Amino acid sequence: MPDPRGPRGVRHALAVVLALAACAVLTGATSLLAVGEWIADAPPQVLERLGVQPDPVLPRRPVPAEATVRRLLARIDGDALDRAVSGWLADRRPESSGLRGLSVDGKSLRGAAKASGRKVHLLAALEHTSGVVVAQLDDGEKIGETTCFQPLLDTVASLAGTVVTSDALHTQREHAGHLLGRRAHYIAIVKGNQKKLREQLKSLPWKEIPLQSRTRDSGHGRSEIRRIKVAIVSNLLFPGARQLVQIKRRRTNRKTGRSPSPPSMRSPA
Repeated sequence: MPDPRGPRGVRHALAVVLALAACAVLTGATSLLAVGEWIADAPPQVLERLGVQPDPVLPRRPVPAEATVRRLLARIDGDALDRAVSGWLADRRPESSGLRGLSVDGKSLRGAAKASGRKVHLLAALEHTSGVVVAQLDDGEKIGETTCFQPLLDTVASLAGTVVTSDALHTQREHAGHLLGRRAHYIAIVKGNQKKLREQLKSLPWKEIPLQSRTRDSGHGRSEIRRIKVAIVSNLLFPGARQLVQIKRRRTNRKTGRSPSPPSMRSPA
């Protein structure tokens, strides 16, 4: 990724400064001041492993000051950093022989904000099995999450054969068409944002479809019964949808009572 600093007077490599800052955060630093203090107190063996070069004259390894770290982090391109880190992690993820699953979801970062006061909201693609974040993008505002769905997945090298899951916000025809164009599958939850599609699903003869699974779990002071039915269809108002999965949950709880879940659907696997 590009270094935003000019080449003149640079004493510490970009990767070294970022590695030091990352290690400081991983050990509990929650402010730039704490990051600077951790870097200043880091033992020599840690500095050596992180690539800090020794001083050519003095017997020590000079570290970047807190002001240096602050200025660099303020100027760096966050999306470019996300792409670089996600690509590095993707190259080192363990190989899997089964289906690859990616979960797309957005979250606001607690304690992080822009200079304008806007909270940082990230849309990320995370692998189901390894838990590795293979792509991440700042969507600007919460309402912009749907517009960042395709640009986010465009940074993933290959989606062929991958099953992409997301919440009901991303149950969009454009998203489904994009995934099909990249030879991927999807599992989409149908809620009120797709009214015509939801009405079409509700009108299917679910009573005539045999029950595929029924489970009963208990815990945390409640009991839950989950019933699953599966149907094959060919004329849904959604690109590529061929299989429906209806999930009904019945919860017994002193506070919430019963709360059924909406049906969901997925493309052919």
